[in-house]
Amino acid sequence: MCGISGFISFQPQPATSMITSMTRLIRHRGPDDEGFLLFESPYTPPLVCGGENTPSAVYATRLTYSPTRRVDDASETPVILALGHRRLSILDLSPAGHQPMCDSTQRYWVVYNGEIYNHLELRAELETLGHQFFTHCDTEVLLAAYSQWGEASLNRFNGMFAFLLYDRTSQTLFAARDRFGIKPLYYWIAPDGSIAFGSEIKQFTVLPGWQARVNNQRVYDFLVWSLTDHTEETCFAGVYQIRPGESLRIDCRSYWQGPTFNPKTALATQRWYKLDQNPVDLSFEEATEQVHALLQDSVQLRLRADVPVGSCLSGGLDSSSIVCLMAQLLQGQGTQQTFTACADVDGFDERHWAETVVAHTGTTPHYLYPQLENLWEILPRLTWHQDEPFASTSIYAQWSVFQAAHQAGITVMLDGQGSDEQFCGYHPYFNTLIREYVQQGRLWKAWQEANAVRTIHGTSKNQQFQVVLGMLLPQKLQNYGRKLLGKTTWHPNWLNLTEEITDYHNPCQRDNNRLDSVTAFSHQQLCTTNLPMLLHWEDRNSMAHHIEARVPFVDYRLIELVYNLPNTYKISNGETKRVLRSAMQKVLPEVIRQRRDKLAFVTPEELWLRQEQPETFRQSVAEAIEQSQGLLNSSALTITDKIINGNSPFSSLPWRFISLGGWIEAFKVKI
Repeated sequence: MCGISGFISFQPQPATSMITSMTRLIRHRGPDDEGFLLFESPYTPPLVCGGENTPSAVYATRLTYSPTRRVDDASETPVILALGHRRLSILDLSPAGHQPMCDSTQRYWVVYNGEIYNHLELRAELETLGHQFFTHCDTEVLLAAYSQWGEASLNRFNGMFAFLLYDRTSQTLFAARDRFGIKPLYYWIAPDGSIAFGSEIKQFTVLPGWQARVNNQRVYDFLVWSLTDHTEETCFAGVYQIRPGESLRIDCRSYWQGPTFNPKTALATQRWYKLDQNPVDLSFEEATEQVHALLQDSVQLRLRADVPVGSCLSGGLDSSSIVCLMAQLLQGQGTQQTFTACADVDGFDERHWAETVVAHTGTTPHYLYPQLENLWEILPRLTWHQDEPFASTSIYAQWSVFQAAHQAGITVMLDGQGSDEQFCGYHPYFNTLIREYVQQGRLWKAWQEANAVRTIHGTSKNQQFQVVLGMLLPQKLQNYGRKLLGKTTWHPNWLNLTEEITDYHNPCQRDNNRLDSVTAFSHQQLCTTNLPMLLHWEDRNSMAHHIEARVPFVDYRLIELVYNLPNTYKISNGETKRVLRSAMQKVLPEVIRQRRDKLAFVTPEELWLRQEQPETFRQSVAEAIEQSQGLLNSSALTITDKIINGNSPFSSLPWRFISLGGWIEAFKVKI
């Protein structure tokens, strides 16, 4: 797990200070080592440099990619291409894991962030093809795989990754990101046409020509619909992310030839992975067996590490499944440690669920209680690490979990992200399922499902009737009704963003005609609206504390299987995650396996807002209005007062105001 930087310029320039500043700004992603690669021209050997945090043993290894000088000694050297790397040592803790790394021919050079979990299997296959290996790290396997199979090697990787790879022979820079975007990769084009890459957006803030400016459309989506990471754009105008499952190739030879090269049109990403619909013909029992086998193998692969491994534990079905599978796989290999965010308020506290899992597995638990006072204290730091505004205080609970894990000496953590999106764990899936039955003309089945939801989850008969009646309306009338209710478009009076907003639609509803099935809804959540956002938060919160977070449910083999199972295997008769519950029958405590409520590291934000510190929230919103430079107006305070006083339903909208203001302040964003 690491952080990467890249910089390419039209003309040679003394850019060493730029790449070192970009790389050192993300020291938290890799405190163990740093390295730099500088190209003065396409035809001369690169300068391989170390830095102030490069261990002396790295210089002494004398490998082909070992640094030969300090990067500060090359500060005046004009370069056209530079790569930087920060290392968090996970596999092969020796100096041989240093990056930037090259293959044995020195043709390919890479800076890489992530883990390829099946590196041992790939190594064995590549050895039969004549490749030799000198380290035990997966970076060397990535280079060998790319030299053997080219871009097709991406399809062979089971893991999380983002990397920049320079081919000296073809003079091309190749960038790629894993299938579901577990690891981040951003780029920015400077006013002079230079192109910068980074693991985090903040890396661009140290470059000449940088000025943080708001992307009105994306800020609108965040404030109104509580969405980020659903497009290639970010909340910063001009900063883009390579989307999950995409790659980018730059022909540096054409770039260096001069003015005919247009970076804005040349930076066209290609999709190398797509989650396709290929229904599988399995009985429920067969599906249960395969889900169990794949999830168990996914956990086992993600236990590969040369450092201590722990796990997040909320006490819900997902994290408990991982903890219990880990316990089975780690028998006799030391004590497993779990970390749980608790609350002092009934209804928000999951400690009793977590304790059930701890008693079942014999793990060593850590229980922490995030307090509101601490949130205000660390908020500027939390905002800086997240890079973009975030939607609720639940991010703070997750932050606290990783902070506790770091303090306990844990370097790798397993977490349960990605389960709800594939196993239909969110309750809105019930509405989609009922709509699907109605479209099929199965009205009695739709009514039965609505009745089961009412019985199990406590909705009223009136709500049940409204749901089914709503599904009977023609699609155009449904869309019109949503528009009247403000659920597909919204022009809020507290927001002054009427200019430059081209789309007022809810991204979750814009494609409503294609979302009338559970499968389509799941695809949207996995690939666009939900999982990418959750993985962003996971990455920043974990890396802020020098921790590598691994997510076993986001194994592409498992997702592809579950995505293509019949909908009723996942959600039916008022029950979510049916096939996962079945697969965990001999793994989980029964009370956890049958648990129906859902929290997962939440904070008592509603009570904080309405009872504990309403005036503090109100004052923070007032400050956010001031910080927003006219983007928010006084109506934001009015709606906050209504939510605080209970005159409007509770929502995290006041927090989004606060988070936006803090983001603008932290990054000096111009509106």
